[in-house]
Amino acid sequence: MDRIQVDIMGLSTSPSSGGAYALILKEMNGQRRLPIIIGAFEAQSIALEIEGVKPPRPLTHDLMKNIIDTLGGELNDVFINELREGTFYAKLNFDNQEIDSRPSDAIALAVRYGVPIYVADSVMDEAAFIPEGDDADKVTPPPSAAKPESEETPKPRPSRVEQLQKQLEEAIAREDYEKAAHLRDELRRLTGKDS
Repeated sequence: MDRIQVDIMGLSTSPSSGGAYALILKEMNGQRRLPIIIGAFEAQSIALEIEGVKPPRPLTHDLMKNIIDTLGGELNDVFINELREGTFYAKLNFDNQEIDSRPSDAIALAVRYGVPIYVADSVMDEAAFIPEGDDADKVTPPPSAAKPESEETPKPRPSRVEQLQKQLEEAIAREDYEKAAHLRDELRRLTGKDS
């Protein structure tokens, strides 16, 4: 099974997501982005570690790392290996064994260990998207970080592609993967990008 190395590009949320976050993974040697919907606790755990914030008491993923270290284990990498019925699956790869994991927990441990994150090529083919134009190297900040627009500045009307991209993000946030796949296919048809 081909493995593609990815990096964490960002976390985002929206008021309509019901407390869930989208973890955006970016292909290291390409432009594809893979959004994975995760819970607020896992998002906080990943964000705190990335930002170097150490809580006064260990979080669950810190505890897991402490236990693994104490027992002499060493995490080599994590692998998001499957997408089945709209749900992602992952593996923690230790020296001689693999352990099943949710991707959010696997990534929370990966950032603590500084190990690579891989995604199966088939998962990228099925669920990733390629941003268009100038957005290729940008991640939209969460709504709380966005600056309010001046009331005097009229908003330009979004293009059809922008509208579809917004609908895709909303479908992912609602975990409506069937609709998200349809929107992704429509985006590919409009932009002429087959990946």
